[in-house]
Amino acid sequence: MSTSETPAGGLPVIHLSQLLRAPVLARSGETVGRVEDVIVRLRGAEEYPLLTGIVAGVGGRRVFIGSKSIHEYATDRVILAKNKIDLRGFERRDGEVLLRADVLGHRLIDVAAVELVRAYDVELEDTGAGWVLARLDTRRPPLLFGLIKRSGGHAARDWKAFEPLIGHARSDAVRRMSGRFGGFKPAEIADLLEDADKAEGGEILDRVRSDPELEADVFEELDPDKASQLLDRMPDDEVAALLGRMRADDAADAIADLRQSRRRRVLDLMPAPQRTKVITLMGFNPDSAGGLMNVDFVSCAATATAGTALALIADARTVQPEALIKMHVVDEDKRLAGVVSVITLLQADAAESVGALMDSDPIRVGSEADLTDIALLMADFNLYSIPVVDEQDRMLGVVTVDDVLEATVPEDWRRREPAPRPVRDITSDEDNASVPRGETT
Repeated sequence: MSTSETPAGGLPVIHLSQLLRAPVLARSGETVGRVEDVIVRLRGAEEYPLLTGIVAGVGGRRVFIGSKSIHEYATDRVILAKNKIDLRGFERRDGEVLLRADVLGHRLIDVAAVELVRAYDVELEDTGAGWVLARLDTRRPPLLFGLIKRSGGHAARDWKAFEPLIGHARSDAVRRMSGRFGGFKPAEIADLLEDADKAEGGEILDRVRSDPELEADVFEELDPDKASQLLDRMPDDEVAALLGRMRADDAADAIADLRQSRRRRVLDLMPAPQRTKVITLMGFNPDSAGGLMNVDFVSCAATATAGTALALIADARTVQPEALIKMHVVDEDKRLAGVVSVITLLQADAAESVGALMDSDPIRVGSEADLTDIALLMADFNLYSIPVVDEQDRMLGVVTVDDVLEATVPEDWRRREPAPRPVRDITSDEDNASVPRGETT
């Protein structure tokens, strides 16, 4: 009798591709239907999903057959515990996932690499306490006469290495329990969104929205076209709230990319301080220093001490970190008197005056300076930021090196496939101890 596979020294395994369309046999041996799908119940990121039953096609109906009613799962058949089955139609319950409908052929997030990968097969394993979804095969199977050949291949990737994107509400609450999105960098989530289709992107955004500050950081990292596309799908009040949390220069760029009919409505809904900053920035050419600058920066008087200046920097938690590299020294009329680096402040005596430590003739640019001029100054003088001043030398804002890099990276570089990044080990020793004994690494 054909049964499940048993790797040397391991537990019995079955591939989903082997179960689908397999006959469902009554205990007497009579074929009563075919396997149409396999059901597992999610149990959080630390446990493998438990196989709870199958969806079988029986006489033109889709019926649920629970694992308690199944005597044996095998590679080429499912044998029932009795000769009769309940013909009530299948209805999905909370936390349930259909492996064929929700996982097979769909993309998931590879947590270590933070990229979307497709599941081509699923490996189920009998732990003795029940069958579980243990591994996925993310390698594209070979083609036979132009068609994908499914042969129950080797699914070597641990299920816990992935974050599923399933898209239905009945399992959403369980999937949110993992909290692994909080470990991704905003730029990594932005890359996922740019690669995702509409359904995948919608689920990624739903997870991100649970942390409003993370959502703002992600939108700051998005390609402008993608950000504009996503904002077009959001109501005005949500767009205004999101832009209110973003850096003013990024919010100004996003407002400029909105349809003209929406701009005023969104601006009117934004918090007043942010709206003022955004309107100010929109008055400059987007490729000039005025259009690139961040209007939030730290400043102090020349009479302030190094200790006071460092305390001001420490308290500036809402200011872009790159804009905190230097303290800007201004006079009573907000004219730029000098700059002093954080390193200089840290190495000085806390009681020493900022005026004695500062560069009193720092490199600066006017609001009309173009991107090329700014980039050349940064390269020539090894600068990470440049203050932007008006005609009276009053501080308007700061251009930081990340803004210049973002604006100067050629478009064809953005479309280029990035080099493979080093993959970190996301499983702890404790996690490894919980891997079923048939695990292949």
